[in-house]
Amino acid sequence: MIRVLIADDQDMVRIGFRMILDAQDDIEVVADVADGVEAVRKARELRPDVCLLDIRMPGMDGLAVTKQLAGPDVTDPLKVVVVTTFDLDEYVHTALRNGASGFLLKDAGAGLLIEAVRAAVRGDALVSPQITVRLLRHFAGEAPRRTAEPPAEPLTSRELDVVRAAARGLTNTEIGTELYLSLSTVKTHLASVQSKIGARNRVEIAAWAWRNGVMDERPDH
Repeated sequence: MIRVLIADDQDMVRIGFRMILDAQDDIEVVADVADGVEAVRKARELRPDVCLLDIRMPGMDGLAVTKQLAGPDVTDPLKVVVVTTFDLDEYVHTALRNGASGFLLKDAGAGLLIEAVRAAVRGDALVSPQITVRLLRHFAGEAPRRTAEPPAEPLTSRELDVVRAAARGLTNTEIGTELYLSLSTVKTHLASVQSKIGARNRVEIAAWAWRNGVMDERPDH
């Protein structure tokens, strides 16, 4: 059973999300709260599998909550999916840098909400399709090539294939289908890449790929 915490200052949103998620056989909402401070407290107390966080909340906004629960300095981070009305690049970038495992717009629909929760648990990162490519391509321009971040050891050609696919927003299953790899092989490649480049999740892998020109390189095959 996937245990979920919902944090949103709008009662109707919390009720709606709870109804959608509790209707799934494999998902249970363990708490819903209306402000960021309570979100941090409840999340640390209950240790849910996934936290669904709004951005604009009283007490502490969702971006700050994300950093508290999943940020780079957190020893045992929780999975966070940010769900917001606001399709702003600044919000998306900050959420993902702060450790979010996904970013959804509230109008994405019930299906994507459910899939985002399941994806976070699997270690995938789901970002609303309408912002995925724009978001990831933005990373390409945010750091000049002279600040490229070389990996601790070179990535293999197959690892680079997997990185490019992940950076395009594909899930592990989709990567496996495209590259004719088993799911376990995809996960093994991603784990190796994370270790080599010092990334904590696939979102950081994608950001690294776009920043360092990996997406501009043409595979040899």
